[in-house]
Amino acid sequence: MVVIGILLAYLAGWVLKWRWLAVLGCVPPSFMLLLMCCMPETPRFLLTQHKRQEAMAAMQFLWGSEQGWEEPPVGAEHQGFHLAQLRRPGVYKPFIIGISLMAFQQLSGINAVMFYAETIFEEAKFKDSSLASVIVGIIQVLFTAVAALVMDRAGRRLLLALSGVVMVVSTSAFGAYFRLTQGGPSNSSHVDLLAPVSVEPASGSVGLAWLAVGSMCLFIAGFAVGWGPIPWLLMSEIFPLHVKGVATGVCVLTNWFMAFLVTKEFSSLMEVLRPYGAFWLAAAFCIFSVLFTLACVPETKGKTLEQITAHFEGR
Repeated sequence: MVVIGILLAYLAGWVLKWRWLAVLGCVPPSFMLLLMCCMPETPRFLLTQHKRQEAMAAMQFLWGSEQGWEEPPVGAEHQGFHLAQLRRPGVYKPFIIGISLMAFQQLSGINAVMFYAETIFEEAKFKDSSLASVIVGIIQVLFTAVAALVMDRAGRRLLLALSGVVMVVSTSAFGAYFRLTQGGPSNSSHVDLLAPVSVEPASGSVGLAWLAVGSMCLFIAGFAVGWGPIPWLLMSEIFPLHVKGVATGVCVLTNWFMAFLVTKEFSSLMEVLRPYGAFWLAAAFCIFSVLFTLACVPETKGKTLEQITAHFEGR
């Protein structure tokens, strides 16, 4: 649903001027604000606040029938989170895994690839390069749907590893494209992310641009199958209940901080390493993400929280 929303935004941006797009952007949060007035708090939270009657009303709203109700245990949430708990392997191991997954997700180069999407389609001589973002959004939706369908059969670790391998290949090819088109010395001390990237004759440029288009589509497909959705899923599966709130917040903070850092420093990185070096660095991070997955990330498919916690604690 996230990537469908992104695709709808891309479609709106394709047909609307930016001012009307901004106005349209006010509509979904306005609906959300109104609809949230009808939403109850979660039953588990209400029970921790000793509001049993409100919790029962929330369960009636969410589940509809009393048949089969089972009051969730709340003892664990009353413990709260304390720094001393980080000494326990059942807490610090999922913490490290969750934070690392979020960092690797952003270091894979997803934002860098998205920066170049429209420019690359222009280089490939597409008639309407503004379609680039729509095509990217369609690829994201299709391959995220594939991930959703096969995730419980293939497993999280396998999809993460395959996704990482695909991203290694595609970012390496991306770097090769920039190496071939910007092989000569540059007189500029600033790399313009939106400038045409090719310095070759038109026919050679178009041919090489297709390498970039293929690499970009392959990267987005690989990211959507694994490293796009799975870190968020694992984050909801590996944390014990009494640390889930704090741990989830730290992981989300890590994700946004890394996104900010990569976005802010990518231009400077391209000046220092040249564009091909920056993308080859992203390929190196993708290699590390595959190795980290194989070495540290447990398979959570079909396992209960208790089984996952026991795994981290060596029981």
